[in-house]
Amino acid sequence: SLFSSLSLSHLFHLWRFWHVGLCKALALLQAAWVAFSQPIPANCGQLLTQLLLCGSLAVAGACLAHHWLVSSLFYPLGPSATIATVCGLLVFLGLGLVPPARCLFALSVPTLGTEQGRRLLLSWSTATLAVTVVPNVLANMGAAGQVLRCVTEGSLESLLNTTHQLHTASRALSPTSPVGSQGLTFQVQGNGSIFRLHMLRVTQQVLEDFSGVESLAQLAALATQRVVTGLLMLGLLVDSAWYLHCYLTDLCFDNIYATRQLAHQLEEARATHLLASPPAWLLRATWPRLSQGELLSCLLRLGPLTLLLMATAVTVATDHVAFLLAQAAVDWAQKLPVVPITLTVKYDAAYTVLGFVPFLFNQPPVENPFLSTHNSFQWELRFTSPSCPLLPAQRPPLVAPLAAGVLQLLACSTVLLETYARRLRHTIAASFFTAQEARRVHHLHARLQRRYDKHRRQQDLLHTEHLEPQRDLEKRGTDLSRNLGPSAASLCDLG
Repeated sequence: SLFSSLSLSHLFHLWRFWHVGLCKALALLQAAWVAFSQPIPANCGQLLTQLLLCGSLAVAGACLAHHWLVSSLFYPLGPSATIATVCGLLVFLGLGLVPPARCLFALSVPTLGTEQGRRLLLSWSTATLAVTVVPNVLANMGAAGQVLRCVTEGSLESLLNTTHQLHTASRALSPTSPVGSQGLTFQVQGNGSIFRLHMLRVTQQVLEDFSGVESLAQLAALATQRVVTGLLMLGLLVDSAWYLHCYLTDLCFDNIYATRQLAHQLEEARATHLLASPPAWLLRATWPRLSQGELLSCLLRLGPLTLLLMATAVTVATDHVAFLLAQAAVDWAQKLPVVPITLTVKYDAAYTVLGFVPFLFNQPPVENPFLSTHNSFQWELRFTSPSCPLLPAQRPPLVAPLAAGVLQLLACSTVLLETYARRLRHTIAASFFTAQEARRVHHLHARLQRRYDKHRRQQDLLHTEHLEPQRDLEKRGTDLSRNLGPSAASLCDLG
């Protein structure tokens, strides 16, 4: 019992410690956001906080830009550092001196959760696959082509070596043959060296074509990534600027949120009945649930992204299959045996004198040895050429496909988070421009009032139309009682 009470007390103190720490952290973040969103700092503390935040964002942006230029876009270190430094200085000056620039920068973060940010994430994912996976597939195909070249060259050299050894064996027999006798002749049609050079030229051309396609694919993917990324980053900023422009100039733009300011204004005007039956287009800014229409729209947008995920999986699987095939081909070529060949030529010559005489007596003729030679020729039959190096199979990269998959999953998550990103954009703009938000809230209040008055008039009209037949009957009964007199009126009353 004592141990359980101590455990509960420890858990309570731990929970209280984390709760107090979280509340202090949230209060600190809220104070930093208030200082960051102030057009003109109210005191020295807000000014220092604003400069510190702008400097931190500028340094972080410069570091990320340098890493992105070097690792993703493969720019040299010197120009990348210069560009990153200039961008950092421009960001610091823009955030520190221009309040709308701070708002624009803050709006760019939730804009990543919209369609424009989704396009940017998908472009990064596709470019990552194009720069890493496609050249790796082509490199493995080049390794398989090198195996074909080495096997062809080695087999051709072995064939020519065998032909040369047979020529040597035939020439070794020729001097021992008697004059005028029929010797062993070995003839090959065509020039072996020219054929060998032609085959080497063909295989070399095939490998050069593969290398050219690989380098061209890398250059095209890199150039496409740079252009598309630049355009999408520009589109991200333009989209944020367009939202800010519409927010400041159009009172009806994105003015569909029931915020705390609206509830406070309705409470002061004693018009809380306007939110008793809110319209379908009015959304609660702090309400976490999505409407059925928003969920259906999200599911429809997830279809193409699912197809893209499947295409990415097929591309990565193709890379692994190409690696396995290239590895199997290289291992097979390395394990090809060297076949030793030994050619033994034994030549015996003998002669007989008056050989028909023993034949008459049914006796074998007497042979007199004339010449006896014995030659042995040895060589090796190789299926791969020693002068042709085999290229190793390139193992598929793991980081790039995982990064591409994470980016695509983030793009899929933006489909569900797009509604919350839009609400966050509205909240950010309202924090920077409080006077404009007050005018927008007043406009939304008037819009809800007009809707309520219109609905009230329609209900009054329906109620009037429903009461008119009853009034006609009462009027007819009154006229009838006047025409018939008091007796008819008493009868009507009795009825």
